[in-house]
This record gives sequence, C-alpha cells and structure tokens, in this order.
Amino acid sequence: MKNLLLAAALLIGVSAFSQSKMNPTKVSYPPADASPMDATYFPLQVTSSKTETPKVKVLYSRPQKKNRVIFGNLVKYGEIWRMGANENTEIKFYTPVKVGGKDIAAGTYSLFAIPNEKEWTIILNSDIDKWGAYSYDKSKDVVRFNVPAEKVSSPIEYFSISFVPTKSGADLYAAWDNTQVKFPIEFQ
Repeated sequence: MKNLLLAAALLIGVSAFSQSKMNPTKVSYPPADASPMDATYFPLQVTSSKTETPKVKVLYSRPQKKNRVIFGNLVKYGEIWRMGANENTEIKFYTPVKVGGKDIAAGTYSLFAIPNEKEWTIILNSDIDKWGAYSYDKSKDVVRFNVPAEKVSSPIEYFSISFVPTKSGADLYAAWDNTQVKFPIEFQ
C-alpha cells in the first residue's frame, strides 16, 4: 500500500510538473490593426488553386477614408507618402521589369509617392523594412517618374492596389477616396 501511495504521489507530481511546462506563457496579443495589411499579386491570385507563378507582389496596409478628405488634407500635396499606412509599401518583382522607362532588377523595393492634385511622382526606393516615410532616403531612389492623377466616379473607402493586364505586362492601379493613379510595368 505504501508503494502504491508513493507511486501515485510521484505520478501526480510528474503530471503537474509536465503540465506547468506545457502551458504557454501568458501572451498579450495586440488588437486588430485599423489599417490591415494586404497583398496583391500579378497575375491576381484569386483562389488557392491558382498555379500561375507571380510576377509582381505588393504588400501594403490599407487605411480607410472614414469620412475624411484624403489627398491635399490627410495626405499632404507635395510631400512624400508611403502609399498606404504603417510600414512602407513594398513591391516585389520576381523577374526583371521596366518601370518609369528604367530597367529594374528582380527584387523588393519600397513604393512611395508624392501626390499632387493633377500629377503624382511615383518612386521605387531600395530601402525596405521601414516604418512610414519617416526615414525615407532620396539617395536610395531607384527610379522616379510622374503619372497623371485621375478622379474616380465614387469614393473608395480603403486604399487599394490592383493590376490590369496589358500586352507587355500589367498596369498597377492605386486608388483611395476620389483619386486613382496607374503606371505600367513591362516584363522583360
């Protein structure tokens, strides 16, 4: 009987010890972001059954309009903008491309803009993994080019990026509130 009690105590002790090792440390998880991160691909990856290899991927955060005037107000005209929220928007080219009239090597770049009422300057920059445009370094620009800003027929609530196929590649469209821009990406 004494051995049985000792064995039971030992078993309970080992069980309690191993359970305390298995219980995870209490973790504090942050709330959902007000500007959720999203990714868009070209070709568009609509379903998991898509097997086409991507040529371009854009990783960006999607701020909301929330009844605010965006361009010229929240996003100042003539100032550098990260084309989204939170971290810099990043564009990854899986193969060499031509953007803004310049050959661009395969790789990942930050995507910035300088919005103005009628025209935006689009910027690809080699400095990645940064927060916002606070540490933007013009000396790391890979290419800068201008595109016209167009008005859209109805406001777009979330900042959005998408692609439309062209003969030589795809046009990247970016839109928010009542403004849309696009620029061509040519695949080489």
